[in-house]
Amino acid sequence: MAKLFAVTIIIIAIASAVPIVMHTWEPPKDISVHGKLIDEQFSETMVEAGACFLAAQLILGFFIWKFSDRPREEKIKSFPGGARGLVAAAVIIVGAEVMALGAFGTKAWASIYFTPPAPDATQVQVQAGQFAFYFRYPGPDGKFGPIHPEQISEATENFYGLETTHDQDSKDDIVTAEMAVPVNRDVHLLMHAKDVGHSFFVRELRIQQDFVPGLDLSVHFTPTEIGRYEIVCTQLCGLGHYNMKAYLDVMSQQDFDAWLKKQAALQ
Repeated sequence: MAKLFAVTIIIIAIASAVPIVMHTWEPPKDISVHGKLIDEQFSETMVEAGACFLAAQLILGFFIWKFSDRPREEKIKSFPGGARGLVAAAVIIVGAEVMALGAFGTKAWASIYFTPPAPDATQVQVQAGQFAFYFRYPGPDGKFGPIHPEQISEATENFYGLETTHDQDSKDDIVTAEMAVPVNRDVHLLMHAKDVGHSFFVRELRIQQDFVPGLDLSVHFTPTEIGRYEIVCTQLCGLGHYNMKAYLDVMSQQDFDAWLKKQAALQ
């Protein structure tokens, strides 16, 4: 029975690797400048983690096969170095793997988080709240008006708590429930949560950024393909989490400018 179990473990391990090796499930199309680096990072992670997983399962199957029929009275041999040696070896191996993944991912993550956005990047302020996203664009003055939390009201659709009567910078701000950006131009997102933790995930952009209550977060990207893409929250944020989504429209610069004018007229 033990040897059958060992064979079963090895068969399952190999079978689980086949779809990965055969690329049975292709990733969604990449529409960002940095997406290729992210995909390469995923591939390298899968190769390294997959090799370690297969090696561990094959060794486990080997030990079960070899030692399952050991007589009870046979003396158990100790591992060279004892438990301390085993722990030290595990720490070194796992540490080396983590450091290797970090080295592989340096270039990919640096292109998103450790480089500043372009000076002429399109600025979009993203607010996440139970259970919707809202997006704000600066008007012709290029400045965002200040947020007054006490004036935030769903009833009056003042989602950002803007004081348009006295704040000059707020008067021309544009607030929308969908996000539009120009193609082939850097986009700078300024992100904050209104209540609990949320997440901004667009799989085609290869971006997933958590919102942390109390923190203003920043991320930038450059879309490369015109189209309409889904934005979803990937943090469990309450009963309505399943329905928390919005849409990203990547447009030509001309269409984006026209869209902004239309949205400004609706404010």
